[in-house]
Formats: sequence, C-alpha cells, structure tokens
Amino acid sequence: MVKNFILDTNVLVHDPYCISNFQDNNVIIPIMVVEELDSLKKREGMLGFHARCAAREINKLREYGSLSEGVSLPGGGMLKIELNHLESIELPDGLDLSKTDNKILALTKNLQRENTEQPTILVTKDVYMAIKGDSLGIIVQDYETDKVSVESIYTGYTELMLPSRDIDKIFKDGLKLPKQLDETIYPNEFIQVKSNDTSSSGVLTIFNGDKIVPLKHANNSAWGLVPINREQKMAFELLMDNNIHFVTLAGGAGSGKTILSTAVSLQKVIEEEVYRKIVFIKPVVPAGSDIGFLPGSEEEKLKPWMGSFYDAVDNLFGNRYRRKEKPVKSESMAKPTFTVDSFIEDYRQHGIIETKTFTYMRGRTLSDALVVVDEAQEITPHLAKMMLTRAGFGAKFVFLGDPTDSQIDNVLVDERSNGLVYTIEKMKPFQITGHVTLNKVERSPLAQIAEKYM
Repeated sequence: MVKNFILDTNVLVHDPYCISNFQDNNVIIPIMVVEELDSLKKREGMLGFHARCAAREINKLREYGSLSEGVSLPGGGMLKIELNHLESIELPDGLDLSKTDNKILALTKNLQRENTEQPTILVTKDVYMAIKGDSLGIIVQDYETDKVSVESIYTGYTELMLPSRDIDKIFKDGLKLPKQLDETIYPNEFIQVKSNDTSSSGVLTIFNGDKIVPLKHANNSAWGLVPINREQKMAFELLMDNNIHFVTLAGGAGSGKTILSTAVSLQKVIEEEVYRKIVFIKPVVPAGSDIGFLPGSEEEKLKPWMGSFYDAVDNLFGNRYRRKEKPVKSESMAKPTFTVDSFIEDYRQHGIIETKTFTYMRGRTLSDALVVVDEAQEITPHLAKMMLTRAGFGAKFVFLGDPTDSQIDNVLVDERSNGLVYTIEKMKPFQITGHVTLNKVERSPLAQIAEKYM
C-alpha cells in the first residue's frame, strides 16, 4: 500500500538526500518547510550547508515536471510540494496556527482526513513535534534510514577459545580464522584468545584480514605516552598502524581516546614524519552555530572549542619543553620558555598543525595529513560522509566521540543516527579501517567518587 510521508524541515536538514529513501511512496514537502530551508540557507556550519544541499536536491527534480502536481522520483514514488490543506482544520486553542510547526500539523491532519485509503505519516526528528502530532491523532515516526541498532553496534573486540597449539601458531606464522567465524570477524578486529586447556586470561591479538596475529605496537610509546589498559592498547594499535587509514574510537570522558589520538598524531607528524600535518577538527556546537560574528582570526574564534586538543597537548608535554628548575615566586620571575599556545602556534605558522571546524572544510582535499575529528557524535551521517570524501592520498582520518544521548547537543542527531555510529557500522568490513569502543575510564580518585556517588 502506498503511503504519504510528510517531511518536517529537520529531516531534510539531517539528510539532504532523504527524499530518495522512501521507496515507492509519496513524499510530501509542505511549502512552509521550503520557507524554513530558505531562512536557514545563509547560516554558517552544518545547518546552512545541509539546507542548501536539500534545496538543490529538490530543485533538480523541477526539470521532470511540476513540483506542485507531483514529480516521479528515480527510485520510485513521487515528490510533491504541498501548497494547500490549511484552511479547514481547527486546531486546539493552545496551538497557534501562525507558527510553522502547527501549520505542518494542520496540513498533515487535513491530508490524513482526505486520504483515508492511504496512511499519512508525519516524519520528524523533533520530539516536541512528535508529541503534538500524536496528541492530534497523527501517525508520527522518526527518520529511520540511517539509524544504527544500539544493541548490536560493533565494538571492535571479541573473545575466542582455542587449543594451546593454535595459540602457539599465532605467534609463529599467524592463524587462519576457524571457518565458522569467517563472516563474523571483521578486518582489524581484536580477539582476546583464551586457551581451553588452561585457566589463563589469554592473549590479545588482532585479525589482519587474513590471519590472527600478535599486536605489533603493544610495547611501543608515542610522544612519551604508553597505553595503560587493554582497550587503550587496542586503540593505540589502530592509531599507530600506517596501513589503517580510518579509525573510529568511541568512549566517554576519561577513556583516553583524545590523548591517545593526539600523542600518535604528534609522533607520526613531528617525530616520524609519516604525515605532513595534523588537522584537528571539531564541530561548533550546538549544531554548527555561527561563529562568523565573533572577533579575531579563524584560530582565535575556534580556540574556545578546541580545549580538548590543547589539554591533551598540555598533558603530554608535562615538563618536556618547560624549564626543569622551579621558578622563584616573585613578580619579576621570568616566564616559562614553553607554553602549549606557543608550541601549537609555532607549528601552525609552519603549516604543520591546523585547528578547524567543518565550516572551513568545504572544497578541501586533505592529503598526507593525519586528521582527527573530535566529538563526531555531533555530526550527521551526511556530514561524516562528506568529511571522509575529503581524504586525499596518504591521509589518515580518526573519528572520536561519545555516542550516548547525554553527550549529544545537536538536535538533528541522536545516539542511533549520528555520524560516529553510522561510520562505525558502514566502514567495519574494510581492510583499511578499524574501530574500538573504550569502556574503561581512567580517572582521578575525586572524579571516580563524583561519578559514583553524586
């Protein structure tokens, strides 16, 4: 049965290409949604960019017919811009018909009443809109196309019981996967191999796409940093491997994802010169807010959002580039010869360190660079794809974030439909990618007490 899907503005801003994802059903965009897209087009960041993309996708279909009468979609179904169906509905007194959301609700209710043989469904990512729609007897659903199941999300880790003789083979020439696991283990997935002959905790290994092999970087350090638990060792292995071009790390505050990524970035760019530069990117939240009105240079505007990077550099250096002697407490004491700001600024001037937000990435191709995207749970799947298509030859991308709802400020995404979980699931089958979920948090005693008891 053909269904009528009414799209709210936030669905088009979340996924500008969503109109092609409703199979052979009717996709209806209220004219006031087009007006809202128009009002968003000049916004900086994700909102403006996605609004313009959505408008371009709709505009492409004009050459195939009249949008007001309906245009056939390439994959089946029809797109229509709805201009009417506002006049006959009486909304409850508490709903002001001058507001756009309430106009969309009125339009949907009228279409529902007029088309009794076809289900009419309002698609929105706005929980308040969903609550009001449900109260009016409207069928409401979220946009489900790019959602990931939280229960089955890939962690990058599994456990396996093997005979001791097979474990010995891992450390000689590697071990082929047992046939029953061929389709369940992904390239660069970590395996805690345990012997079914002993009671030992086993050994941490990795599947390289061909065989189960030992870790290559288990005893290494980067910029003086050594991973301190099993999950950090797994993340470190992926970050240090030059043959892995895309790494995703998911974990809460204190799990080590940012400091590990920063340490390896400094090691690979400054010490080993594997890459030409570090590009540290962070979305300006909430949801790509405008920063153009802020005073100062691009770097000065972005610095308040780059605290995690500055803190990681500060923690990594310790006293490495500071004076070793303790300064005398007096007004005339000399300033330290090193600060995090001066270090970053020096390398920035030489083009070796860049700090960016997505607003400044459009049209760029990043080659020979190690690119760290922090807070990737704040970006949409569409923006995540756009970011990865900026990868040039010799580049490595790292996405970091905490994909739980409590850590998401962007109203366009949730824990099942953000850029981090989307890329984790879509990229896991490939030889040049790897993922680790870091559950163990390394915090100070005070932070642990506060987390547990407050």
